[in-house]
Amino acid sequence: MARVTVEDCVEKVTNRFQLVMVAAQRSREISAGAEPRLDRDNDKNPVVALREIADEKVSPDDLYNSIIQGLQRHVEVDEPEEDGFDAMASNPEFAGIASQMSETVAAAAGMSIEDSEEEEEEPKAPAAGTHPKVSYEDVDAEDTKG
Repeated sequence: MARVTVEDCVEKVTNRFQLVMVAAQRSREISAGAEPRLDRDNDKNPVVALREIADEKVSPDDLYNSIIQGLQRHVEVDEPEEDGFDAMASNPEFAGIASQMSETVAAAAGMSIEDSEEEEEEPKAPAAGTHPKVSYEDVDAEDTKG
């Protein structure tokens, strides 16, 4: 039986705690059916894993990454979600329908959407101490139902 000391492996993996983690991961892989990269010589899986690390038959970085992947439950992908309005705006068929709908809704509310090519004059500010006169057209609730 070959004797593997931690000192042989510490040259490859300087942190002893990380060495334990990667050796355990490799031992799990061998137990799950991975082919050992050295002759077993009747050694148990942890000893084979340490010998592989000492002889540089496996990469500690790869083992460390597989530990992380094994612990991840859900990997988020940063893709912007497209809401319904953006999807409709990007589709030319829906763009025409949307403009027709906005005109219909505006008409039902007693308003109108007009394309004005003339430049509108800016409203004049009311004199100090006076309030501007505001008027609204009365709209019945029945008129707004479509």
